[in-house]
Amino acid sequence: MSNNLSAPSSPRAPGRLGLYAATIFTSAFLLFQVQPLIGKYILPWFGGGPGVWTTCLLFFQVMLLGGYTYAHALATRLTLRRQVMVHLPLMLVALLFLPIIPAERWAPLAGEAPTGHILLLLTVTIGLPYLVLSATGPLFQAWFARENPGVSPYRLYALSNAGSLLALLSYPFVFEPVFGRVTQAWGWSAGMLVFVALAGWCAWGLRRLTDAPRPESAAAETDGSAADGGEAPGWGERFLWVCLAGTASILLLAVTNKLTQDVAAMPFLWVLPLALYLLTFILCFDHSRWYRPGIFSAVAVLALVIVSDLLMSYGGTKLPWQIVIYGTLLFAGCMVCHGELYRARPAARHLTAFYLWVAAGGALGGLLVAVVAPAVLDRYAELQFGLWALVYLIGVRAYSTRSLALATGPALGLALALLLLPAWRVKDPVSPRDWWNGWMGEQVMLWQTHWPYITGLMALFLFCLFDWRQRTWARVWTPRLGTFPLLLTLAVGLFFVMQVGGQDREAIAGTRNFYGTLHVFAYNTDEPRTHYHLMRHGGTTHGLQLRASPQSTWPTTYYGEDSGVGRAMRLFDADEPRHFGVVGLGPGTLAAYARAGDRVRFYEINAEVIRMAEQHFTYLRDTAAETAMVLGDARLMLEAELARGEPQGFDVLALDAFSSDAIPVHLLTREAIELYLAHLAPGGILAIHTSNRYLDLRPVVENLAYELDLAVATIHDEPENWWNYRSTWILLAPDMAALGHTLIADVTEPGLGYTDRVGLWTDDYASLLRILR
Repeated sequence: MSNNLSAPSSPRAPGRLGLYAATIFTSAFLLFQVQPLIGKYILPWFGGGPGVWTTCLLFFQVMLLGGYTYAHALATRLTLRRQVMVHLPLMLVALLFLPIIPAERWAPLAGEAPTGHILLLLTVTIGLPYLVLSATGPLFQAWFARENPGVSPYRLYALSNAGSLLALLSYPFVFEPVFGRVTQAWGWSAGMLVFVALAGWCAWGLRRLTDAPRPESAAAETDGSAADGGEAPGWGERFLWVCLAGTASILLLAVTNKLTQDVAAMPFLWVLPLALYLLTFILCFDHSRWYRPGIFSAVAVLALVIVSDLLMSYGGTKLPWQIVIYGTLLFAGCMVCHGELYRARPAARHLTAFYLWVAAGGALGGLLVAVVAPAVLDRYAELQFGLWALVYLIGVRAYSTRSLALATGPALGLALALLLLPAWRVKDPVSPRDWWNGWMGEQVMLWQTHWPYITGLMALFLFCLFDWRQRTWARVWTPRLGTFPLLLTLAVGLFFVMQVGGQDREAIAGTRNFYGTLHVFAYNTDEPRTHYHLMRHGGTTHGLQLRASPQSTWPTTYYGEDSGVGRAMRLFDADEPRHFGVVGLGPGTLAAYARAGDRVRFYEINAEVIRMAEQHFTYLRDTAAETAMVLGDARLMLEAELARGEPQGFDVLALDAFSSDAIPVHLLTREAIELYLAHLAPGGILAIHTSNRYLDLRPVVENLAYELDLAVATIHDEPENWWNYRSTWILLAPDMAALGHTLIADVTEPGLGYTDRVGLWTDDYASLLRILR
């Protein structure tokens, strides 16, 4: 989604270069700084899930395409004077959108389609400022070329890319940890004022120029990519540009989706993939020496194999390793796509059209991941599709360019994968000998389980890459060489089809929408006593129910009787009517604790979860209590109830609204806790589920308890039954005596006290980077 492309700079140092450089650098910095900022602002309104950032990326890509189209039309169809007369007023109108703080009226209503609402909200809030900023790179470079005939403007692209990358990397490490959202928004608005002033200064200097046609020397300037004055690119070339840019965009969004759905929709995991994506643009379009087709195609195929294994592990790999593997895949894949884009670039006089087609490909990739995939698929498969497209394009380019490197690179990557995949599977070796024995065992297992595929790939390898007449490896291009990556494409496609289809073999229902993937599985169907249904959201189990009676009424997984929430619910006298609140429905397991006369109120943002719980589980039907279902983001619904003068008076309010392992940050801030407390009955308890593979939430919750002077009890249980999972719950109560009962006090772990490193989470400030495990 890069907003610019770079090329070698001119050795000349023309006048006003510093002014143009400052203007373009500022625009690029603001363009990429606003992306995580606005995403963080609207995240709480839409459940805090990864779909919010995916939709934001789609908006940014489409608006980038709009900015490029606007700049291209302005520069090619209007005289210089009219360009200035159109663009300057537009920049001034963009200032009317400041500050870029979304109004509360844009908060969604329950049941509203999130994707369309987010796109409309972003358009109204930052649409025009973003369009103006995205048009700056190509438009102001065109103005610079008019002011300095014969001088290449492309040296400004490198500076622009540097500004974009600096904005991305500085946000999670500088701006987010130090400044709150409001301060960031006003700071960005001040930067926009500086940009408009610089841009106006540039435009004022153009008044002395005439409206004569652009000098041919500047129009025909080239970076050596193609013959000057070449023919206009054909539709085949344009289609190739779209495919290469679109595949890179699919990889960007799919990798970001995968990381954020398992951890959290946090700026660090938004920015890191986007920075790698942008870095490949910088390297590939800076100079041809950075892109080595054989090396990067080999690394891409190697990473593809390891990621394929990772996708079947359901989050069993530590987060740092996931970031390294997915990051390597994204970087290598985008280097191939953008490197081939650079090799396929046209003569310089066609570069503005080239930018348009590249931006169109990026927008198309975003559309496929953010809109099409959730509509037509019931699981995440866009990453596999992007990887298949990558291998296919490697094969196509190997044939069309007669590239020996692109033909042999995937073979090298596959050979390395056969050696390194078993090493990757060895978990926590204690010594080199232990690692060696583990590697040998995994190697044997790999051959035993996949020998037909490995044998077939080796035969294909030898047939395509070995010259039997010379009895040596092929050293010059032959058509047979090019068949290897194309046939590998077929093998990869078949493997991914089997992988995606085989992962959910026991699934009896599945769906996907803005909030993620949801599946229900039926296990042990031939064993009535152990037959059970299980609900999985992404890669995380959200509950199971034994199907035989009376086991079907047992609370299971993280909600067993010895769990923190189980103890809290059993604490209250069952002879008196009780009122329980539950944020996050799952299969409805916590309804098992309710009795006749009790009331249970569930808050659930995803209508599909409600449907699955009612159709494939019986907790809600079997309970004798009165149940109520509230559809929408729990915090927004609780705020609306309080505004109507309807505090619920919960004896226990259980917070368990995590999607996969991702956490909705807005449910764990000071303002959110104060809202929950307002809905508790005297002596009530707030139970927060903090079990998480990647984030240490305990100091966050205990800091909130310390700040609000609440009693706190952290309970970790290790159940022996297979249907109960180990869990960590933290109980909070305004009344110190509420947690003094032996049922809770006897299992409470010692408190941490206030953790300065984590700080106090508020709506204006929260940093997930500080609690990564």
